[in-house]
Amino acid sequence: SDEFCIFPLFLFSFHSKSLSRSSMRSRMSLKPPKAYNSLQKGALIWDPKPLQVKKIFEALKKGLNEYLEAHQAELDYLSGRHKDTKRNSRLVRCPFLSLCPLPKQIRSVERYIRKLEFHISKVEELYEAYCIQCRLRDGATNMKQAFALSPATKASRESLVELYKNVQECTEDMCFIEGALEVHLGEFHVKMKGLVGFARLCPGDQYEVFVRLGRQKWRLKGKIETDDSQTWDEEEKIFIPNLHEKFEIKVTELRGLATILVGVVTCDSINFFTTKPQAIIVDITELGTIKLRLEVLW
Repeated sequence: SDEFCIFPLFLFSFHSKSLSRSSMRSRMSLKPPKAYNSLQKGALIWDPKPLQVKKIFEALKKGLNEYLEAHQAELDYLSGRHKDTKRNSRLVRCPFLSLCPLPKQIRSVERYIRKLEFHISKVEELYEAYCIQCRLRDGATNMKQAFALSPATKASRESLVELYKNVQECTEDMCFIEGALEVHLGEFHVKMKGLVGFARLCPGDQYEVFVRLGRQKWRLKGKIETDDSQTWDEEEKIFIPNLHEKFEIKVTELRGLATILVGVVTCDSINFFTTKPQAIIVDITELGTIKLRLEVLW
């Protein structure tokens, strides 16, 4: 509305990082929050996936730029209204002009735009550091293979040991940077919109939906009412995006003490990094006779 400025949900406070180089590596010191498991001790992913990170980075940057453009358009609109008010209204002579809603809204949007720009710059900085470590690792791997094919000498064995160490260090740094990038992915607010099954859904049927994203889980139960409406014990869940994991969705039908598996599907989250709520309809059964409707807001 014109009177209020509603900000999106994804912006986080940024976590302190220090970068220092030693030969072929860039050390990153992080103090991660407990919510981000990939940064915790003993939970590192020792298999970096540069192609997947590139896809997420491009989707994330595109989504952040969408938010930036939307708020820049809002700022232009509010600034235009403020100029018109000052030019055409007697409020221009009012000593309490600074207390009017428009100037406050303009300042709030300006502050938020600066935060968005800083957020984008940090994401770009992390990805640039990630690409550097990836190239260093590839170079060290190629050199290691070349030395392995050469005649075995003391110098070549020492070089192999050093190159192996460099590959390990670059791999470790890539894992740390992946974890740091996850901190900036925001939140997915997932809403349950119900099952669609046409003749497959009958009054009195009870279902359980289990949604997993990495270690995050959401289990909810629902019932088909006599008027064909559906009631669910939960309607919304917040998930922290993950670079490597996809949404896993399992639906089971509850019949007394027995449970019947309806279907299991996976859903990639790469398309959810956008300003608009995403309506998702996934086929739970192979023939699509039962579908699950969700809504995801980033």
